[in-house]
Amino acid sequence: MKTCAQRVEYYLKQIKEKNNELNIFLEVLEEDALKRARELDEKPQEQRGKLFGKCIAIKSNIFKEGVVCSCASKTLENVKAIYNSDVVQYVEKEDAIIIGVVNNDEFAQGSTGEHSYFGKTLNPKNTNIIPGGTSSGSAAAVAASMCDIALGTDTGGSCRNPASHCGVFGLKPSYGRVSRYGVVDSSMSFDQVGVLSNSIEDMDLILEVIGKQSERDATTLQIEDFTSKNTKIEKIGILKGVDELIADEEIKKIYHNSISHLKAKGVEIIEVSIEHMKLGVAAYYPIVYTEVFSGTRKFDGVKYGQNINEVAQSELQLRMKGGELITQSEFEGAYYKKALAVRELLKEEFQEVFTQVQAILLPTTPKLPHSFDETLTPEEEYAYDAFTVLANLAGICSGVVPKAIVETTRGNTPIGMQLMCNIGEENTLFSAMKLLK
Repeated sequence: MKTCAQRVEYYLKQIKEKNNELNIFLEVLEEDALKRARELDEKPQEQRGKLFGKCIAIKSNIFKEGVVCSCASKTLENVKAIYNSDVVQYVEKEDAIIIGVVNNDEFAQGSTGEHSYFGKTLNPKNTNIIPGGTSSGSAAAVAASMCDIALGTDTGGSCRNPASHCGVFGLKPSYGRVSRYGVVDSSMSFDQVGVLSNSIEDMDLILEVIGKQSERDATTLQIEDFTSKNTKIEKIGILKGVDELIADEEIKKIYHNSISHLKAKGVEIIEVSIEHMKLGVAAYYPIVYTEVFSGTRKFDGVKYGQNINEVAQSELQLRMKGGELITQSEFEGAYYKKALAVRELLKEEFQEVFTQVQAILLPTTPKLPHSFDETLTPEEEYAYDAFTVLANLAGICSGVVPKAIVETTRGNTPIGMQLMCNIGEENTLFSAMKLLK
């Protein structure tokens, strides 16, 4: 693909051929993308940005001016963004091309990719199994060769979970590393814009562009903008008790193979302990439920869209109702405040662990993705998040490396391994991911 126009034409062809089956793109910006590509092709070499010609898909909760920002919900199905999010502004300034908007679980609520108002997203690597959620379309778009890079959001594993299931790289930056201005939040104290890609190099490159403090988002970190550099990785931790939480032997095997792989690269593997690890899901969901309930009150159908209470699907309704109950005075102390206390304990424990090791290795999910004809209880679905929510609770950065595709009764199934590093240590994370791949 010699020109930007040829690159866009290639991806548009992939989308046209595959999207009817896979249900990844909700809106394809064909005319705008081609126009921008032709303009970029006229740009002098010395003036070209860091993301010159890269085609990027965005999750449907990220604003692009003039484009529907539905959050994959009937609530906002016809509501167009009136300004650009910071991340869209940043990537376009560096000559990227937004090729379209992709599907996700409604208002970023779910762990499977099955909860969109516009229908489930299929997994390009195996259409029998779930792609994972909530950034299902973002991961699937990359896996199906429909774009170079996709932006998603990660609340409790929403980029890393589908990255593992779809066999691509996934990143959750540190909380506050990337501006959320112009992003519809799922859970405001957890959410972070994340990245899905086919290479660590592309992930690294885009974080250089979007990983900066913004005066329009008070939660962004007051540290220097991200600049890529290599970090020597000497010590990686494995968490005591992880093995007993892994439900599938295939994942356990890949996990131990990954440990051996790192040892062969000269990395010292040290067993470390997060005492309250098993309370991660139990602490995460009361906070999420509460923040989902609070954050969705503005969608009352008065100023724009439809009343969310009337049109939301079952998973979102469950979480809103749960949050409503938790915030009632008789429950607040019993659930929400205790969850916040556990969150603080986990933050302290991770900070202690990172005095001993540079990164932590663990599986992305404790179990393999289920097939679409299987029905899970909410508890079974939330179990997918057991290992990923830890990074969100602690505010640290985390990334997923695709490690294997195994043959199961459900067909070929991708498995990715996860690395976690301390707040602001994305350079260390990328270096560790390069060793693991």
